[in-house]
Amino acid sequence: MKQNTRKYAAIFAIGGLSFVLGSFVTAKLQVAPVTVDVIKQAEKIIGMDFTDAQADSMVSNLNQFNTSYDNLRKLNMPNSVVPALNFNPIPIGFTYPDEKSGFKLSKTAKLTIPANRDDLAFYTIRQLGELIRTKQISCVELTQFFIDRLKKYNNKLLNVITFTEAHALKKAAEADAEIKDGHYRGVLHGIPFGVKDLLAQKDYKTTFGSVPFKDQQLDVDATVVTRLEDAGAILIAKTSLGELAQGDVWFGGKTKNPWDITRGSSGSSAGSSSAVGAGCLPFAIGSETLGSIVSPSTECGVTGLRPSFGRVSKYGAMALSWSMDKLGPITRSVEDAAIVFNAIQGTDAMDLSTIAAPFNYDGRIKSLKGYKIGYVKADFDRKYANHAADSATLAKLKELGAELVPIEYPKMPIGSMTFLLDAEAGAAFQELVLSHKDDQMVLQNKNAWPNTFRSAQFIPAAEYIEANRARTLLIQNWYGKLKGLDLYITPSFSLNLSMTNLTGNPCVVLPNGFNAKGRPASITFMGQLFGEGKLLQAAKLYQDATDFNKKHPPLNFQ
Repeated sequence: MKQNTRKYAAIFAIGGLSFVLGSFVTAKLQVAPVTVDVIKQAEKIIGMDFTDAQADSMVSNLNQFNTSYDNLRKLNMPNSVVPALNFNPIPIGFTYPDEKSGFKLSKTAKLTIPANRDDLAFYTIRQLGELIRTKQISCVELTQFFIDRLKKYNNKLLNVITFTEAHALKKAAEADAEIKDGHYRGVLHGIPFGVKDLLAQKDYKTTFGSVPFKDQQLDVDATVVTRLEDAGAILIAKTSLGELAQGDVWFGGKTKNPWDITRGSSGSSAGSSSAVGAGCLPFAIGSETLGSIVSPSTECGVTGLRPSFGRVSKYGAMALSWSMDKLGPITRSVEDAAIVFNAIQGTDAMDLSTIAAPFNYDGRIKSLKGYKIGYVKADFDRKYANHAADSATLAKLKELGAELVPIEYPKMPIGSMTFLLDAEAGAAFQELVLSHKDDQMVLQNKNAWPNTFRSAQFIPAAEYIEANRARTLLIQNWYGKLKGLDLYITPSFSLNLSMTNLTGNPCVVLPNGFNAKGRPASITFMGQLFGEGKLLQAAKLYQDATDFNKKHPPLNFQ
C-alpha cells in the first residue's frame, strides 16, 4: 500500500495538483518537489522515455514550472477570460462561397389566425410574424401564449431553468407600441424565443445548468441576446442544458424528449430542442462544440443550424472550448433558421474570434438544377438505422435537380484530435478541480465532465499544439476535397460530426423520417466554410418537398 501511494503521489506532483490513489486531496497543500523518480513515473502518462541523466537535467525546470502554475492559479480567472490565441478555420487559398451579402425570404401566403389558438404552437416564425404584422394578434398575447405553454409542459419536460416573464411582457408591450406607431422592425418583431442557459442576460441568473453555478448572475447581455432583441424578438426563457454543456442532465433533473418522455432529449442543447419540438417556443438558441445541436435536434425532431466557426459572436456565452464552440438557432423550419441566423451573425468587437464573411440567402429558388452536392459514399454504403430514409433523401435531391458527387474522408486520425476539446474544457473549468467544486456536479461517472476535467490536467501542452498542427492539415485537406461542390450530405452520426466540429464547417440538421418506434430521425446538410447561403437554400428546398418537419409529438403526457 505504501508503495502504491508513493507511485501515485510521485506521478501527480507534476503540475502542482495532489491526488492520492485517484482521490483529490487539495491544490493548496505543499506539493512535494519534482524528483528524478517523479519524472520517471510521469513518463507513463505522456508516452515518452528519458534516461536518468536527462530526467535529472529537467528537475529544476519542472519545479520552476510548478511555481509558475501556482502563481497563475492565484489570478482566479473567470470563465469569461479568453486565451490570447484565436483559432482561425480559414485554409490557405480560401475564397468565400458568397461574393456579396443578401437576404431574400420566400413568398408567404395570406394567413388568418386559427380558430383554435392552440394551433399557434406549431406555427413557424414566418407565420407568426405575418399574424403580428397584420395585427391579428398582439405581441403581448403571443408572448403570454408561449409562456403559458412552457409552464404547462415544463413539469414533465424539464426544459426551462428560468422564466424571464417580467422582462418578456415589458418588451412585448414595447413591441406592440412600436408596431402601432408604424415602426415594424421585421419578421422577428414580437416573436418569443428562448436561449440555452449558458448565454447571459443581466437581469437573470445564468446557471450553465450546473450545481456550482446555479446562483450565478452575470452583469452582461450576450451579443446574441442583444441582436435578437434589437430585431424585436422577445426573450421568455433560459432553457436547460446538460450540466456545463454535456448531455441532458442538469441540476434540476433530466430534460425529456417530447416524442417519448421515457427518454432524455439528448444534449447538450437539451431544453432548446425539447421546447421547440413540443411547440413551447417558436425558436431557441443552442450551442455546439461536438454534436450539441445536431444530436438533440435529431432526438426532438426539429431543425438546427450549426454555423461556421467565427460566424456568430460568443460574447456573453459560457466557454467550453474556445476553438470549437459555436452558437446557432433551433427552429421548426430551415427558413426560420435562416431568419434567426441572419439576425445574429456578423463580427463583434467583443469577440475577437468572429470573422467577417458575406452571407447571401435567397429563399425563392425553386430548383437545385446546377447544384453539385457531395455525399460521403462510405457512410451511405454502410448499414445503419436510418439508411433507408437517408438514401431516400439523396434520391429526392437528385429529383430536385442536383448533381450528386461521391466524396471520401481525408485519411487522417480525426478521432485522435478531439482531445483538443478535453484540453480546452479542462482549462475553462480548472477552478472546479482546484476548489473541489467538481465533486458537486450531478454526474460523476468516467465519461462525465469531472473526470474529463481532472484527466485534462495531464495533457501536455506540446501534444495540444501538435494536435492543432494536425488540425491545420485536416482543414486544408478537407477544403481541397470540397472544391467545386456547393455543399454535401452525410448521415447525422458519423465521422463527419467530429471532423467538421474541428474544421469549423457549418451544417443544417433536419428531420427526414421516423424510426420503427415512431421517433424522429434526421439527415445533415453540410456547407462549405462560410457557405451558409447555399446550404440553407438547398436544405429549404428539400424540406419544402417533404413534410417531416410538419409532424408534431402527441404530447399526451399532461
